[in-house]
Amino acid sequence: MRLFRIKGGVHPAERKDATREKAVEDAPLAARLVLPLQQHIGAPAKPLVKPGDRVLKGQPIAAPAGPVSAAIHASTSGTVESVGPQPVPHPSGLPAPAIVLIPDGRDAWCEPMLSLGPYAAPEAIAERVAEAGIVGLGGATFPSAVKLNLRARHRLDTLVMNGAECEPFLTCDDRLMREHTSELIQGVALMARALGVSRAVIAIERNKPEATAAMTGAAAAYREIAIAPVPTRYPMGSEKHLVQALTGRETPAKALTADIGVVVHNIATAFAVYEAVILGRPLVSRILTVSGGAIARPTNLRVPLGTPIRHLIDVCGGLTETPQELLSGGPMMGQPLRSTEIPTVKGMNGVLALLPSDTRRGPAHACLRCGTCVAACPCGLLPFEIAAHVRNGDFAAALEAGLMDCIGCGSCAFACPSRIPLVQSFHHAKGHVAAEARRKQRADEAKRLAQAKAEREARLAAERKAEMARKKAAADKARAEAGAE
Repeated sequence: MRLFRIKGGVHPAERKDATREKAVEDAPLAARLVLPLQQHIGAPAKPLVKPGDRVLKGQPIAAPAGPVSAAIHASTSGTVESVGPQPVPHPSGLPAPAIVLIPDGRDAWCEPMLSLGPYAAPEAIAERVAEAGIVGLGGATFPSAVKLNLRARHRLDTLVMNGAECEPFLTCDDRLMREHTSELIQGVALMARALGVSRAVIAIERNKPEATAAMTGAAAAYREIAIAPVPTRYPMGSEKHLVQALTGRETPAKALTADIGVVVHNIATAFAVYEAVILGRPLVSRILTVSGGAIARPTNLRVPLGTPIRHLIDVCGGLTETPQELLSGGPMMGQPLRSTEIPTVKGMNGVLALLPSDTRRGPAHACLRCGTCVAACPCGLLPFEIAAHVRNGDFAAALEAGLMDCIGCGSCAFACPSRIPLVQSFHHAKGHVAAEARRKQRADEAKRLAQAKAEREARLAAERKAEMARKKAAADKARAEAGAE
């Protein structure tokens, strides 16, 4: 298959050897599971249970709260301990509403949903995916059913399955493709059917030859599915860049890949779709990588959602020493974990406990204006220029320079010889811009409400004045008629 050149990118050390050949293990149940009501982009789910309720594995415990939301199901059987604020994986570090479940040890399933079979109608597939609470498992966590329904608004021709797994350390998708090949291919076929497209392309980086061989063999029976080995270069897994590399189509700024006829899903999502549509099982667990220099026994685990990070580290033999960083996800785009009590959620594909030797962190120096960050940026931006505007507090100029076009991949910071935390400053700037936008929206809304109130009061005053004038005119007329008599 022909591939097209994309801009920028870097080649960080892969560091995948510690887990690449480790078969996926089932993590034992923790004593306490915490299931946040927001494990997806969109509105938080609404609880369906209360403290003291007994639940079964796979039972819905929270319902979607709107068109962009996702259901949550019990990861095992047990008793609901509480519904309220708990530590969650969020950059703010603030607690958020969650359902706390105490397992009973039986791991007893509820009655499964009926299998729809491989030839289900597109609408039925999307409906089942929504019912199963499936979201993008590559980390974006967008409700998958919403993307599967894009056929109603866009002219689609291609489904791209992201099996690149370009982040260092992570190997969970690699193991999934090698161990559940047939199920993945069936899931991809179901997703293509739901979207109404005639072609599905599974992109796998070339550093995964075993996964590529296994998927190629399994896809041979499906004319609509092709396997595409892609260069081992970060951030090959970026949605828009992957589409450009495979199709040659460039997604315009502020547009979706669906606008150019392509929908992208993570390969792990296909496995969840297979389980939901064919086996009738909702999303209650996921496979993730636990690795890093501080982990005694790095491996890939199949983990019930809601499992505390501390439990996963214990399952992997604990820490050999205090890590410099504890991350959810990969080292390039992962989020810091502020506590090991934080639970596993749907979009978490890795837990990394990194030592100084695992990272390029160090003291930052002045910008050399060498242009290395420009060459590394896959979006064609000038990161040093944006960073200078942010440093000066000129967020308007940063926006003008393309701040919101940055995908936050971290390639610029990785390549920078001065070790300037470029991507961190961009995250800060985006947060500031978003906060300002919310303040402006609130101010505009307050102004609109005040104006509406003033107009309403003016209208009522005018109506009262008119009514008084009408009554006065009527009284004057009555007196005039009385005098005439």
